[in-house]
Order: sequence, then structure tokens, then C-alpha cells
Amino acid sequence: MNANVRTIAARIDAYERLVRLDRPIGMLLLLWPTLWALWLARRGIPPLAVLWIFMLGTAIMRSAGCALNDWADRDFDAHVKRTRDRPLAAGQIQPWEALVVAAVLAACAFGLILRLNALTIWLSFAGLAVAVVYPFLKRFFWMPQAWLGIAFGFGIPMGFAALTNSVPPLAWALLAANICWTIAYDTEYAMVDRDDDLKLGLRTSAILFGRHDVAAVMACYGLFVAILAGIGVWQHYGAFYYAGVMAAAAIALYHFQLIRGRTREGCFRAFRHNNWMGLAVFAGIFADTLALAPLAAGFTR
Repeated sequence: MNANVRTIAARIDAYERLVRLDRPIGMLLLLWPTLWALWLARRGIPPLAVLWIFMLGTAIMRSAGCALNDWADRDFDAHVKRTRDRPLAAGQIQPWEALVVAAVLAACAFGLILRLNALTIWLSFAGLAVAVVYPFLKRFFWMPQAWLGIAFGFGIPMGFAALTNSVPPLAWALLAANICWTIAYDTEYAMVDRDDDLKLGLRTSAILFGRHDVAAVMACYGLFVAILAGIGVWQHYGAFYYAGVMAAAAIALYHFQLIRGRTREGCFRAFRHNNWMGLAVFAGIFADTLALAPLAAGFTR
């Protein structure tokens, strides 16, 4: 391999790490709430075109958000053990390059949204504003995790808007559940960096909760499960839906075992394991939808 090829390969690798293609967990945590919304908006399988737009748009916007986040944190990441090797912190990519990548990816995502209705397009501007503000919150806001919950859950109102041309109370209730879930898992994530964040003067929920961090995480998980269960009662969902919610509750109890010692390894493992919690909820929703299909067919005969 000659020098030019090695240089090109290194640049590609740096851009891949900038947008976190090597770390799909964030993409999945962003995707699951969107899928919940798309299936619950009509309590059925969404049109494939809409599903494809939201799945691809989620992946693209997550990558754009990572590039913007690294640009905003470029002066901090070099001093944090977990992030010191990120391309911007390591000087492998220039700050202006990260901004260009973020802008191009956001434009591509917007191009997808243009295929949907006007309400969804307008909501996309609000979603973009939420995403742009988030990376700067840890400088002055003690609960950036709550804002992240809005950002990571904005596919919920957009999904309802795309399929029903409205954002009903159900969408906002589902977003509230997602905010609680996000505070829980992102506090686990913040517990990994707490010592470094304290030295840098940054603000996170892990620092705010202090010695009550584990209890706060479990309380947020409890609220997440309770809101989902309440939604099920309110909307008359079936047994499969509740099975998914119960599975999420069981996973939350497992996370307690991982984070109770407050080790970096345990907290990071719990954070990554939240993918399975999101999947459990979606599996319950999906199975509940399939169970309804024969009933619907019977009523139309």
C-alpha cells in the first residue's frame, strides 16, 4: 500500500469515526422511538416509503449531530479519557470540515423530508433547532440529558405528523416517556465521564444527582415504564404491548446491577445495553400490531 492510499484510507477512517459509523448504538437509540411512533400512529404497519424515509433520515441526522457535537466539544474532548482519540480532538480533521459534514448531512436529511406533508416539514425545522442547541447545553444547563431526550425523540411527533397530519396527545405522551428513558441512559453515559467533566467545569445530570445518581437513573426508568404502561391502558393496547413494557422493566433491573458500583465499565455497559430496552418495547408494539391484523380482517368481511 503506497503513501497516497494510506493517506486516503486514514481520511476515510477519520470521517467514519467523526459521524460514528463505527459506533451504531446512538443511531439505534434514536431509531427505536421513531419506530414506536410509526407503528402506533395508525396502530399498524406504516407505508414502506415513509418507513424508509424515517429510517434513512434518522441515520443521516444522527451522523450530522455527531459531527456538530464534536465541533462544539473540540476544546473539551482532548481532556476526557473516553473522547481524546476522536478525530477533531486528535487533530485528524479540521473544525471547518466537521461543520461542512454536518451541514451536508442535514441538507440530505431535509431532502428526504420534502417528500412528506407540510406539517412534517415544519416540524423538521424545530427538530433541527433542538439538535443544534444540544451540544452547547452542558456549559450552562444542569440537565442536558432532558434536552437530548427531546432531540432523540423528535421523530415521534414527526412520525405522527407524517402519517396522520397531526400531533395528537398520544405523541406527546410517548415523547415524555422517551425523555425519561433518555435521562436514564444518558446519565449512565455521563457517569463514565463524571470525573473529567468535573475538572472541565461542565454540567451533566450525573454531576447534578451526585451520590443519588443510581437512584435517579432507576427513578427515570420507573417513570419510563409507568408512562408506557399508562399509554397502554389509555389506548387499550393488548397483551403483547404489555409484555414488551415488562421486558423493558426487567432490563432496567439488570442495569441496576451494572451501575450500582458506579464503575466506568459497568455504567458504559448499561448505556450500550439500552438498545435491547428499545427493541423490547418495539417488539411488543410490533407483536400487538400483528395480533390486531386478523381481528381487523374479520371485521371487514
